[in-house]
Amino acid sequence: MAKGKETPRQKMIGMMYLVLTAMLALNVSKEAVEAFKRVDESLTTTTANYIKKNNITYTAFDVAAAENPEKAGQWKVKAYDVRTRADEIFNYIQDLKVEIITKAEGEDSEALLPDNQINIHGVKRIDDTNVPTEILIGADQGGKANYLKALIEDYRSFLVETLDGKDLAAEQSILAILNTDDPKNLEGTGTEPWVTATFQTLPLVAVMTILSKMQVDVRNAETDVLNFLYTQIDAASFKFNKIIPTVIPNSTYIMQGNEYEAKVFVAATDTTRDPEILIGNYSTKENADGTISYEMTGNYDKLPVNESGIGIYRVRPGSIGEKSYGGLIRMKAPDGSMIAYPFSSKYSVGMPNVVVSPTAMNVLYQGIDNPMDISVPGVGSNQLTVRMTNGEIKKGKYKNYRGEWVAQPRTVGDNAQIIVSANINGKIQSFPPVEFRVRRIPDPEARFANMKEGNVLRSVAAAQQVVTATLENFEFDLTYTITGFTVSVNDKGFEITGESNSNRLTDKQKSLIGGLRAGQKLIIEKITAVGPDGKTRNLNPIILKIN
Repeated sequence: MAKGKETPRQKMIGMMYLVLTAMLALNVSKEAVEAFKRVDESLTTTTANYIKKNNITYTAFDVAAAENPEKAGQWKVKAYDVRTRADEIFNYIQDLKVEIITKAEGEDSEALLPDNQINIHGVKRIDDTNVPTEILIGADQGGKANYLKALIEDYRSFLVETLDGKDLAAEQSILAILNTDDPKNLEGTGTEPWVTATFQTLPLVAVMTILSKMQVDVRNAETDVLNFLYTQIDAASFKFNKIIPTVIPNSTYIMQGNEYEAKVFVAATDTTRDPEILIGNYSTKENADGTISYEMTGNYDKLPVNESGIGIYRVRPGSIGEKSYGGLIRMKAPDGSMIAYPFSSKYSVGMPNVVVSPTAMNVLYQGIDNPMDISVPGVGSNQLTVRMTNGEIKKGKYKNYRGEWVAQPRTVGDNAQIIVSANINGKIQSFPPVEFRVRRIPDPEARFANMKEGNVLRSVAAAQQVVTATLENFEFDLTYTITGFTVSVNDKGFEITGESNSNRLTDKQKSLIGGLRAGQKLIIEKITAVGPDGKTRNLNPIILKIN
């Protein structure tokens, strides 16, 4: 695998632990061992700094994704994938360090701290070479350093793939600091496996330092990729290098007699240089170099431009229909030449009108809420004032019916008028009233066993408890309550009746119905009901024949 260029700091750290390892191999003084401890402590501090720095970057991803999920969301996901992979290998290395110290000194070692942390100055068996070799190399060369190597290689490949060839400097750095190539042997005749070259017969304190450096490398590589990913949030954003003429009308639909207004400006402008906005016809010319130039022709108007470089176009149309206009926006280029940009826009002029539509019927019914839609094209509902004759109208909704307004007419037989006025660009404009007929809610039909006439089984009739009222084929879902009825039966030539003052059958009425025989008639009459308007209705009788 190709090796990338290391930073001076990376070179310094690498040189430091290699020199100290060599010194230990020569069995030099205790001062050299203490120096190793200080290097490990420095590496641990460096790792902590990388973690803090990376956490700040992750927070920046969170903020960017919250503000613009579409733009930053995918990069936040990639960043957190990097964190997951980095944490996996970092924690594995930390577990190895804890395992080595625990096996060498026991679980009560002074070097073991809470939360899987290590105090290198608490290590006693600093020169133990057997335990690290046993755990990392193994008697059959199957130690855990082999899995560590696989983790590093997988992590390295993942990071390079994440960079996607878009940051060669970061890629070269990652290939260098996470390099697991087999180095040349001491004789120079071949190579030595990375695992043995890195850990074979090294004293415990040296192994701790090497593992700490690997943790630094893991976090360093994580930082490189995070920085790359964060730059990608804005990498796809447009960098404007072109001036685009823009027309923004207050409305593309106006009423005859009202004023049309539009803002005409360039999307990118220099407040020290006002554009020249010309309304009229223009010609197009292709230049020798293939560019296009524009020139005004005939009579044209020049728009006034405000301090923001925005021109205001106003016109009062004299007729209805679609209208169009256009022209050129001219600006002075840095070389002093004038560059023109064409623009055009359209708007529609209609007759003054108002739309008032009952959403569930073609008349207004007295005694209930009638939902209505009231609108003026091009005008917001909050700019409307609505009045009603022969009744009251207010904003609201009726059950699930569509409509922003509710009309409550007063007198049946007298028509009601809806009168609308609108605030259009600061001016109040009234519209001709719209007239509606006011009608009484129709009477419902009484039902017994869901029937108003016909044949009914004696068992079905005897099982009934109530008389109901239904208003079929009506625009509104209205509820009527039966307030009284009389059950009449003919027994041997005598008419026997039973009365109820509610919608429920009395015991006497149930007894009369239960005593009926096939062929006899059941008559329910004098039926009264009250609807949502609070008025009592007399309903048609129910006549059924017992089967």
